[in-house]
Amino acid sequence: MPAKIRGILLAAGYSKRFGSNKLLQALPPGGPDAGVPIALAAAKHLLEILPDSIAVVRPRAQKLAALLRDAGCNTVVCRNAAQGMGTSLAAGVRASDGADGWVVALADMPFIRPETIRAVVSAVESGAPIAAPSYRGQRGHPVGFGKACFEDLSALAGDHGARELLGRHAGSVMVRETDDAGVLRDIDRPSDL
Repeated sequence: MPAKIRGILLAAGYSKRFGSNKLLQALPPGGPDAGVPIALAAAKHLLEILPDSIAVVRPRAQKLAALLRDAGCNTVVCRNAAQGMGTSLAAGVRASDGADGWVVALADMPFIRPETIRAVVSAVESGAPIAAPSYRGQRGHPVGFGKACFEDLSALAGDHGARELLGRHAGSVMVRETDDAGVLRDIDRPSDL
C-alpha cells in the first residue's frame, strides 16, 4: 500500500512586514497565477500533488480559511498561532490522522512548481526521513518529513518552525537539486511582488 503523505500549508502568520494580510494579495500580472491571491496559488500547487492537504490558519482569518477550503484544503484553526510557525506546524501535524509523512509548504511561497513538490513527496515515499529541494546549492521549501518525525513535529512550539529539527538531523536530509527558483522565493513585503 502506498504511503499516505499529507500536505500542510502554513497560512497562520500575521503579515507584520507586509502591512496587510499578504496571503490575500493578488499576484501581479505576467505570471501563470496573475491575479490569484498568494495563498491560493501556493495551495493550488500543493493540492495538485497532495489533494488531501491541510491549511493551518490563525483565528479570525475567516476569509482566508474560506478561500483555502473552497480550493480543496482541509482547514485547521491554530488558536495559539501568534506563538509562531512551530506552533502552527505542530497543529497541522496533529490534525493529520493516519499520515505516513508530511510535505510542509508555506502559503507565502506561491512560485514553487508542482513537479518540485512531487519530487519531495517521492523522496519521503522512498524512505527519506527528511527531504527538501535545493536551488543552486541553497536548501529551500517545501520540506518533507517521514513518519518517524511525528513526535518531534507535533511537539514544536514557538517561531522556529522545523529549523531546529532540520539542524539536528542535517545528515538525514535528502536534498534534491532543482532548477525551480521558487523554492527560495517568499513574499514578506510588497516589494517582493
